[in-house]
Order: sequence, then structure tokens, then C-alpha cells
Amino acid sequence: MSAPDERRRLEGNGVGLVREIALASRIQRGLETLYQLDRAADVDAFMTHADDGERETLLVRESDDGLEMELRVPRLGERVVDVDGSGLDPLCQIIEGVSHFVYLADRATQNREATQLELELQAEVDKYVVLASSLPGFDERTSRKLRERLYEDVDYVHEEDSERGERYRVANGAARRFVMRLEREYVARARFGALQTELRRFFHMGQGEKLRAA
Repeated sequence: MSAPDERRRLEGNGVGLVREIALASRIQRGLETLYQLDRAADVDAFMTHADDGERETLLVRESDDGLEMELRVPRLGERVVDVDGSGLDPLCQIIEGVSHFVYLADRATQNREATQLELELQAEVDKYVVLASSLPGFDERTSRKLRERLYEDVDYVHEEDSERGERYRVANGAARRFVMRLEREYVARARFGALQTELRRFFHMGQGEKLRAA
């Protein structure tokens, strides 16, 4: 994998990315630890700022050297970044972008394909995983509140009858059902070791298995 042109980053794209890079690096480390993955590449070397009004985007292109990737993320600015604050949307976008990056990097090292629906579904689950890990006193009640915030109180950018609109809605619905099952079988019973095992198992599934697990 190769990163965006280093000169461009030094000329300005990297200068204002301090908060975003620090956050993305922590998210990458947390996901790799949970899923027991070897580091394929550092996400911060692939990050740039998204244009104003542009949402998180992971650009991917195959070349003779492998995958070329560029992760474009929104600016955090001075907003408070937490589950209940106004910074939740850009925070979730960065989690999604890092999730996509980690997932594709892992699949590339194994010569495994990944569908767009797989990427979106895993990212929806990873948003729950990352945010849940930041909550004090995590239990069934706080999990339910987070689930409702992530999967029920949502607005979609793309129309329902569009390809992207359908894919995002399918991913959201499947992730919501999967998290509800996690709450019932693991969180409510405080079986957090088993919860981690189930999350690892889910990560390594393909698209069909993921949908069935939900």
C-alpha cells in the first residue's frame, strides 16, 4: 500500500490534522488490539482533510505495487469530541474511515476480497465498539442508549431508492440487530470476554456470514 504524495501533506494537508491523526491512530490501535490484527500500515500516513461539506471518503485504487489509499476525513475543529457532544457526527465519520482502512488493509494482506456492504456493515459495528469503549460504567442501559443514538436517530444523505442509500440502510439495520443480540447475550449478562470473542469472530466473517450473524 502507498500513501498520498508526501510533498502535498507537507505543503499543508498534514498541518491541521493533528487532532484527527491522534484520534485516528488511537482508533486504529484499539481496533487492531480487539481483533488481534498485525499492523499493515499506519493510517495517519494516508490521511488528508476532506473539502468543506464533504463527508469521510476512503479512495482506493489498485496498482502494480498493490492498493493505493487516501482517507479524507472531516475537520474536528475545536468541537468537543464525545458521545453526547456536537462532535459526534465527525467523530463517527473518522471511526468509519479508520474501520474501512483497517478492514481493507487486513483483507489485502490475506488476498481476500471485500464488498462495499461488508465495509459499511463492519464500520457500523465498529462505531458501536469504539464509542462503547469510551463510556464509563458500560452496561445494558448505556449500550441501549448508544444503540438508539447510532442506529435509530439517524438521517441519510442518499435517497432510499439509490444504490448507496439502500446499502447504508441495509448496513445500519443489520448492525442494529447484531448489537441488540450482543446486548441480550453478552452485555446484559456482563460476559465481556465472550463479547470480545464474538466481535472478533464477526470481523473475520464474509458478507453472507455477517448478514446471517445479524
